[in-house]
Amino acid sequence: MDGECSAADLRSLLDGEQDVRIVDVRPPAAFERGHIPDSENVPLATLTNEVDRLDGADHVVTVCAHGQASIQAARLVSAYEGIDGPVESLSCGVDGWDGDLEMGDGR
Repeated sequence: MDGECSAADLRSLLDGEQDVRIVDVRPPAAFERGHIPDSENVPLATLTNEVDRLDGADHVVTVCAHGQASIQAARLVSAYEGIDGPVESLSCGVDGWDGDLEMGDGR
């Protein structure tokens, strides 16, 4: 894991040129109630079985409700050999995100 990022840091990453994968590790029902746009839902309980979905990611930011479970998720993702770049956790979680939220499954 490469540390934590703030909401402002994540906003800068999203506004930049780099490809950032936002992985929301909350349960599907919580994800559907509101999530950061363009994030993908990979619940923490299934992350070990689905981490290969992130193969070749340039930068991964894990997200949960308050910033605690996403630290565990970031550690797990960073241990995976298929990730090419930094892996961070959003320190404030979705609850601290001051930007827009998408509703539904985002598909």
